[in-house]
Amino acid sequence: MSGMSTRVAVVTGSNKGIGLAIVEALCKQFQGDVYLTARDVDRGQAAVASLASEGLKSFFHQLDINDLNSITAAAAFFKEKYGGVDVLINNAGMAFKDEDTTPFVVQAEVTLRTNFFAARDMLTHFLPIIRRGGRVVNMSSFLSSITLSKCSPELQQRFRSEDITEDELTGLMQRFVDEAKRGEHKQGGWPDTAYGVSKTGLTVLSMILARHLSKERPNDGILLNACCPGWVRTDMAGSKAPKSPDEGAVTPVFLALLPPGATGPHGKFLSDKEVQPW
Repeated sequence: MSGMSTRVAVVTGSNKGIGLAIVEALCKQFQGDVYLTARDVDRGQAAVASLASEGLKSFFHQLDINDLNSITAAAAFFKEKYGGVDVLINNAGMAFKDEDTTPFVVQAEVTLRTNFFAARDMLTHFLPIIRRGGRVVNMSSFLSSITLSKCSPELQQRFRSEDITEDELTGLMQRFVDEAKRGEHKQGGWPDTAYGVSKTGLTVLSMILARHLSKERPNDGILLNACCPGWVRTDMAGSKAPKSPDEGAVTPVFLALLPPGATGPHGKFLSDKEVQPW
């Protein structure tokens, strides 16, 4: 049971790119066990081995955010071994390339399934096991605020509202997918970006869940935020991006390591370590 007193950090989708850079930074700066997770066991273990060759100790746990059984098994593992989780970074996500010819309706469904609905499943199952003083970081994107500004005034009002509920938000995200299927999303007040809408949803979800935490666990000092890593050179974003993965890891790691007793930021959207207007 010695694990119960050990602190633990979990990073989703971290076998490469920004996720791997975050794990690497946490191995150097976080006092506790750092878990690299990936849906593919071989890739995940290879990434752990590559960190080990640099003298950095991380642990691997299989986690596919699109598979509910995988999420619940991981949550049960961390609850049993550590008694909970101290840092959770929801980094796993996906994007279609601009030149991808996949029909928009498919892009809408697949992108929202991972970037919003699966991320929400992660939070549903992991928030109850986040320990006192815990830090939760959701990897959003600056495109979430650009997309917000391109939504209809009605949608913008809901997405900025202090009283939007998780159910209402989830319904709106599903509505986007349904309207995209019928080719009616533009009439519905949505812009033409599935990735942007998915990240707008994740940012708003972060704000909703932060309000829940403040109300339901006011004395636990948990801080939950969304952030943009910036435009980073990864398989997903391409080679022309200005930032390295290490530079992309700076803001999420800053939020993960907010000092004990810090009262904020909480329920905010940050970029370059600064709270951004929403």
